[in-house]
Amino acid sequence: MTKTAFGLSIASIAWLAMSCGQHHENKPAAATKTVVTDSGRTIQLPPDSLTLHFFKTEEAVQSDLNAELMAPAHVAATVVRSSGNAAQNVVLFDNPDLTASYTEMLQHIINIREKGNIIRQKKAIAAQKQIELARFKDLAEHGAGTGKDVSDAKTDLISAETESAIAETDLANEKTSIIEHESKLKLAGFDPQALVSAKADKIWVICEMPENQITKVKEGSGCTLQFNSYPGETFNGTIENVGEVVDNITRMVKLRITISDIQHKLRAGMYATVKFGVSEGNTLSVPRSAVVTVQGKNYVFVKKDDRTFLRREILSGAQVNDRMVVLSGIQPGEQVVTDGSMQLKGLSFGY
Repeated sequence: MTKTAFGLSIASIAWLAMSCGQHHENKPAAATKTVVTDSGRTIQLPPDSLTLHFFKTEEAVQSDLNAELMAPAHVAATVVRSSGNAAQNVVLFDNPDLTASYTEMLQHIINIREKGNIIRQKKAIAAQKQIELARFKDLAEHGAGTGKDVSDAKTDLISAETESAIAETDLANEKTSIIEHESKLKLAGFDPQALVSAKADKIWVICEMPENQITKVKEGSGCTLQFNSYPGETFNGTIENVGEVVDNITRMVKLRITISDIQHKLRAGMYATVKFGVSEGNTLSVPRSAVVTVQGKNYVFVKKDDRTFLRREILSGAQVNDRMVVLSGIQPGEQVVTDGSMQLKGLSFGY
């Protein structure tokens, strides 16, 4: 029995040794580490599926991009018919200062017309006095008149010319005064002459847009508006004017939009949201999530092969919805990392 037990012990040890050796031979090789080279521009990941599946990519595409810009707005003025003067409609502003400026501008326009008529009358009188002076001179030269007649005619002419000059000065003062009120209206986004000749039921909506977006909208193009007072209704408008002044503080530009409100739903002071459909043209773009920024520069990570990613600095353009326009740095068809770009950023830049 002792020999039998000893034999079993030797067999057991041999079996264990063979088992351990076999287990050691089947153990997979340890995964290699992530390798970062070329000052962080090249990143090679270990060949384990868990890590590689974490990074998702999407193709950089060249296509037509259309964006929808939105801007807050308000009804700045409405035009209604006048009950006392059929020739001049009434403009109702949401700003009392603009109402005052507009009213004074109208009064100056009336004064300018009156001064113009007075000047024409004064000039006609002066021309008549010039004729009379010439006649009295002719009579005096032929002995049919006196020097007093000529002197009186000269005095009358000087008086008429003086009155004409005074009327012209008054007209110039009126034209100078009207400039102040026209400037206030223009700064608020209005065309003074359009206000004077506006037809009833016309609505002016003013909105503001950042100066870096202003080139994307054009005068005469359409837009849609949704008012807080009518949440389920859409109104069509036309961009009548793009402002010529950029606000020094907000860096915004005023846009004037017109709406025909024949149903009389809108009132001065109502708030709205304006939507502009704009085209960015045929451009190369990537998802916004693919772009990372370091010290003011933009980068993307391009997938070279299953394990290798390359860092590329790009010159980016505008963001259109969820895509970023790329002006240079990558080519159409290249695969850029969208999920995991922040992790690659940390590996590439060392943080």
